[in-house]
This record gives sequence, structure tokens and C-alpha cells, in this order.
Amino acid sequence: MKDITQFFKAKKNGEKLTLISTYDYWSAKLCEEAGIDAILVGDSLGMVVQGNDSTLPVTLEEMIYHTKAVRKGAPNTFIIVDMPFMTYHTTVEEAVKNAGKVIKETGANAVKIEGASEIVLETTRRLTSIGVPVMGHLGLTPQFINIFGGYKVQGKTEESQQKIIQQAKELETVGAFSVVLEAVPSDLAKTITTNLKIPTIGIGAGKETDGQILVFHDLIGIFEKTPKFVKRYLEGGKLIKQSLEKFKEEVKNGQFPTEEHSY
Repeated sequence: MKDITQFFKAKKNGEKLTLISTYDYWSAKLCEEAGIDAILVGDSLGMVVQGNDSTLPVTLEEMIYHTKAVRKGAPNTFIIVDMPFMTYHTTVEEAVKNAGKVIKETGANAVKIEGASEIVLETTRRLTSIGVPVMGHLGLTPQFINIFGGYKVQGKTEESQQKIIQQAKELETVGAFSVVLEAVPSDLAKTITTNLKIPTIGIGAGKETDGQILVFHDLIGIFEKTPKFVKRYLEGGKLIKQSLEKFKEEVKNGQFPTEEHSY
């Protein structure tokens, strides 16, 4: 079973960490078989699985449902769960209760929380103190899409860069074991990575972070369009569509099923 110490060992030894964000049994199984270091069950499932235009509608119950499936597919992989919108924003007590529910019911190893507001910092401190590891998330934090005015690169100005650097230091101070840096300039990500003792995980943050994460469906090319930071290692969507078209064709013309596929 992989555990949280792999993050610290990797940082110390200069070894890159590999993470995948995914949401179900079969993809998690493939991730574990491929030796991926950790899986994030992201609230991006709201867009990737449910077809929403943001992560905001995702509920705690939906995160729990999907994480249970991921754990079954990857029983020996370190699993992190996104705390969805409005499950950690009102009070520290409610945040702790919700995070505890996730860990108890899913078998996950850690939770991820976006931003570095006062309540987020205190929640991170409290959760860490009671044994729930917390991963931070800075830069483009999708739950703040209505504040940002869309999915835009963050940290372009000197002021915003200094703010993100300070937030990263604060998250480390209150006990976060790692921090995701999303859609920020490479130089900023490098500066943060150099100045933190905890590992940074990049997504659209250049190659100088301590690790990288991509969404499973993006990596295998399920959708026609993907963000600039995604490398498509497979054109899975096209292959699947071709298979469906071939199935239709063979059924229509009587080629399938054959005797080989019959009892």
C-alpha cells in the first residue's frame, strides 16, 4: 500500500510524482496496474462524467460514491478526494465533519481543499491534527470560477504571484502535505517548488514542479478538445467511436454475432 511518506521521499530524492484524476473502478484499476503514484478523485467529475460546465454542482454524496468505486479498482494506491464546493466553506466544524465522513466511508487517504482563506487554513490545521492529511490547491482553483471570470491562467502579475507564494507558505505551515499548482506561469511554479519543503503537483504549471497530474479522460483523448497543458497520449475517443460504428455495421449486415460468439 502506497502511503503519504512517498510524497516526502520523492521531494527529498528529487523523484517526480505521477498523479491521475479519475472517477471509477476500471480507470483506477488501470492506474494502479501502471504504477501511478496517487489518484485524485476530483470534483472535475462534474464536468467529465456529468457534463456540467463547472465543478460547482457536485455533492459530497457524489464524491463518496465515486471514491468508493476508485478504491475498489485501486486497493493499494494512495487516494485523495476533492472536497466539493460548499462542504468546507461555512465553518471549520462542518468542514471537519464532512472530511471525516469522506475518509470513513470511502477508504481514501487524504482530502484536497482549494484556496488559502482563513477558514481553509484553520480547517487544514484541524484536519491534520486529527489525522486527516490535506492537499492544498492554488492558482486556478475551479471552485472560484465565478470570481475569476472563467478558466484563466493565474499569477500573471507581480502582486498575484506574491499572493500565491505567500498562500503556499501558509498551507505548508498549517500542515498541508502537498499543494497542487494549476494554470500558473512556469517560473512562479518553480519559485514555489524551490521554497517549499512539501511537494508541489503541477497541472499547467510547467515541468519544475515535484510532480504532475492530468485527468484520465484528457490523457487518453476521450474528448475532442483539451486544455493547452494536456498531452494526449492516445486518441481514445476516436478509437471508441470507430468500435461503436463497427459494431453497428456488423449487426446491421449480419456479421455479428458469429458462431464463435454463440452458445
